[in-house]
Amino acid sequence: MANSLFRKKEIQSILAEGAEEGHASGLKRVLTVRDLTFFGIAAIIGAGSFSSLGEAVFKGGPGVVVLFIITGIACAFTALCYSEFASRIPVAGSAYTYSYASFGELFAWIIGWALIMEYSIGNIYVAFSWSDYFTSFLQRIGIHIPDFLTTSYKEAQKAVLEGSTKKDLINAWNTAPTIGGLRMIADLPAIAINLIITYLVYRGIKESRNFSNVMVILKLAIVALVILVAGGLVFSNGLTFNWTPADDEGVRSFMPNGFGGVMAAVSGVFFAYIGFDAVSVLAEESKNPQRDLPRGMILSLVICTIVYILLTLALTGAVNYRNFNDVGDPLAFIFEEQNLNIPWMQLLVSVCAVIAMTSVLLVFQMGQPRIWMSMSRDGLLPPAFQKIHHRFKTPSFATIITGLLVGVPILFTDKSFVLDFTSIATLFAFVLVCGGVLLIPRKEKVAGRFNMPYINGQFIYPAIILVAIILVSVYGKGYFSEAFNFDFSQDADYRDGKVSFMDLATPRLSIVIFWGLCIV
Repeated sequence: MANSLFRKKEIQSILAEGAEEGHASGLKRVLTVRDLTFFGIAAIIGAGSFSSLGEAVFKGGPGVVVLFIITGIACAFTALCYSEFASRIPVAGSAYTYSYASFGELFAWIIGWALIMEYSIGNIYVAFSWSDYFTSFLQRIGIHIPDFLTTSYKEAQKAVLEGSTKKDLINAWNTAPTIGGLRMIADLPAIAINLIITYLVYRGIKESRNFSNVMVILKLAIVALVILVAGGLVFSNGLTFNWTPADDEGVRSFMPNGFGGVMAAVSGVFFAYIGFDAVSVLAEESKNPQRDLPRGMILSLVICTIVYILLTLALTGAVNYRNFNDVGDPLAFIFEEQNLNIPWMQLLVSVCAVIAMTSVLLVFQMGQPRIWMSMSRDGLLPPAFQKIHHRFKTPSFATIITGLLVGVPILFTDKSFVLDFTSIATLFAFVLVCGGVLLIPRKEKVAGRFNMPYINGQFIYPAIILVAIILVSVYGKGYFSEAFNFDFSQDADYRDGKVSFMDLATPRLSIVIFWGLCIV
């Protein structure tokens, strides 16, 4: 039993199965380096960059640029691990297949289902975000859809129960028609875009590729325009002082909230990078996966990092970082009347956001069926999931199920619920892939394919930890003293019994364990 759960698949065995059973020829190989790079950009620049960027800027100020660089470097190391796996195991399973080859069947089964949270559940969040931007765009051109048709039932119900001040949510609940006592509230734009994307993915990879490439070109063009217009006005209007705002004591600094404030924005910044791993799912549709997949992932990550840095500098230069509190559309916000006052740019940014969301939906909707297809080949799912459409050459049944898995929960869930699942699944996949590279037998290294560069870290790693401790000590004053302080007697909520000792101690204990493991 134990041997069965932890049995591994040899890399040569995985490749041989694909050749013998015709898997490799079941899907059309039409994707080039350019296509894979565009798919990566389409997945990365989306809901995270257009929604969470405002919150990240508010927490970290202009200094959040440093966090984008750090996170980009960290994701680059993960991308290198994905690149080696994708080069050596060019099949559609992504982290699932990689875990099967390195950790065994049990971990592969777990990560296979965990990836549902990254691709399918994550797409629910993106569909909601797409609906928000689409509705905002329609309102800017004078078209209004009733609130109960653009809001999820769960979100409207929560707003009423919690006494929210958001008028659109309260209005959706109060004006919705009822049938048998049930209020008819549904986010129709989110459902509609899911149906359209599912149809595109069902039709074929070539149609999806062309659509994605057009979306990415338009998206990058408009983002570049935002950077040029906002950046130009920063210098022409003499707004460069916004890059060194004053802190509470009146001292001007690039990091007004200290290094701790910058690190507080890490969740929003990390979410902005989610998606580059989806490129590895397209291995069986790549013309030369051993060469093109690593290049596509690395190129998309480098391009997006540069875009994020320039975009953050443009935003924080145009408007004081404190004004981004509770701003869900920061790119449009900087062009509002009280800021740069460019109405036509507001409209253009709204269009850009809709395009960005659409391309992200497309990439993730393509990824999930191919994960299930690989699991079905290994006998962990019914054979129907590996069925290839005779005409379109796509995993048709798995694509339809993915569309249902995304579409149905839209009716009864909300963004805040699905976001946590997406982040957890992504982190889990990254950990297994990075760890799996270390477990691949060295003898299976093949010349001519991408191999992780080996660097002895016995001196580099301690230096990195030492620099990190120094930076935190200098820019995050009180960080360590607070982390190691477990005396909560001065906390009002703790004294009143509203929170337990473990509620307050768990985050600090996690910090202590993290630094302890780094030092060890």
